[in-house]
Order: sequence, then structure tokens, then C-alpha cells
Amino acid sequence: MSQNGNVELSAVLLVAGVGRRLGQARPGPKVLLQFGGRSLLARHFDALAACKVDEVVLVVGFEAGQVDAAVRRLDPPFKVRMLANPRFTEGSAVSLASAGEVLRAGRTVLLMDGDVLYDPRMLRRLCQGRAENVLLVDRELEPGDEPVKVCFDRDDVIVDFRKLPEHPGVRHGESVGFFRFSPDTASALAERADWYAAHAPALEYEEAIRDLMLAEPGRFGAEDVTDLPWTEIDFLEDVVRAREVILPQLEALV
Repeated sequence: MSQNGNVELSAVLLVAGVGRRLGQARPGPKVLLQFGGRSLLARHFDALAACKVDEVVLVVGFEAGQVDAAVRRLDPPFKVRMLANPRFTEGSAVSLASAGEVLRAGRTVLLMDGDVLYDPRMLRRLCQGRAENVLLVDRELEPGDEPVKVCFDRDDVIVDFRKLPEHPGVRHGESVGFFRFSPDTASALAERADWYAAHAPALEYEEAIRDLMLAEPGRFGAEDVTDLPWTEIDFLEDVVRAREVILPQLEALV
């Protein structure tokens, strides 16, 4: 039994990437970018502490020493481990495979992109979602090929999950990049991630999740977070939006 009195809960944060698309706005790992005087990492830790996770595992690569130093300064109320992805210049499927020991540990796992500024209530919805495996979806889809689309049929069953879907369904939204997996599904995800890391390392980790979704769609569900502020940090304009649009909404919550 974990400290949350319910399930043993681990969180995996993927923070290994270089973040080349930010250019000179990236002095180090994206998870250390500051918004309102606090890093994305510090904000993640606060939100995860409120969800009473037992441990947080950071998959690190680029400037891993900076992340380690930041963790030591923050002194979070849960166990923090770092797993190295020495192939961090390849696709994020390799980072997911690097977390295999966590995915196979027989625990419920939260999997999260590290480069997201978000309303902490999103994690509450993720943890309280009714499906065995849950992802967060924003129905107000950003245009273009960059967002990962979640496609639904008329019965709200997920029929595809990809930047360029093969099965568009009748409705769709944007994935936030936050997931909750049951122990069985987490273990199966580790197997798929290993396959991609070995055979298609340039691909992103969402492909491994997609395989499981399309094989057993009834085991997955989505929680709607369209009403909550968030943004992924990929480009310089995302940093500007985060500081000028998202941050004021988050500060209004305090």
C-alpha cells in the first residue's frame, strides 16, 4: 500500500530531449525553464505531491547534471530517481524504453512529458479517470501536424492516436502528453517501447501507446481538460504564450 492509501503510484517524467526548436531560448533542459519565477520541474513536483505519488522517475539525457542539481535544491516530499537515456538525441521512444524497469515494477504509472505548463487540476482528472488506462485530451485542437491527435468514434471509443492519424473518426482532440497506465498495461508498454528503441528509434513514444490502444481500445479512456489552461513548450512562440496567456490564468488560481 502506498502513502496515498490506494494504489502504488509512480510518475515518469520524460525530460531527456535537447529542445533544439527553442533555439537561444533554451539555456538548458526545457524542464528547467522558468515561468513566474518557478521552473517547470518545480511545478511538476508540486502537482505530483498533491496527487500523493510515491516516487518520481526522471528520464534524463541532455544536461542531466543540471536536472540533478535542480532536484537537490527542490527537496521534494517523495522519492526521486533519475534514469539515463544515453541515446537522447534519437526519438522519444528510446526515452520511454529507458524507463522499462519502472513500467515493469507492477505499479500504476503516470507518464508525462516534462515540457508542459499546466493547471494542476489536470493531474487530478488523470488520477481519478474511470477507465483502466487514461489520457488527457483537449477538444480545442491546435491546427497543423505538430499536435498528437486523439480520434474518437461515435461511441467515444479511441480509434487513433497520432500526429497524422490513419483513422480520423468522427471527433478528435489534442493529447496533452499525460497518461495513467495500469500495472499490466505499463508492462506491455515497456515491451513495445523496447521494440521501437531497437527497430525504429527515430519514432516518438506515442507510437508504442498507439499500438496498445488500437489492439485493445476498450481498456483506454480519455478525460476532457478543454476547460483548463495548458501549453506544451516546443517553440519560442510557446514560451511567449506560456508567459503571457497561460501563466496569468494559473496565478489567478492561487
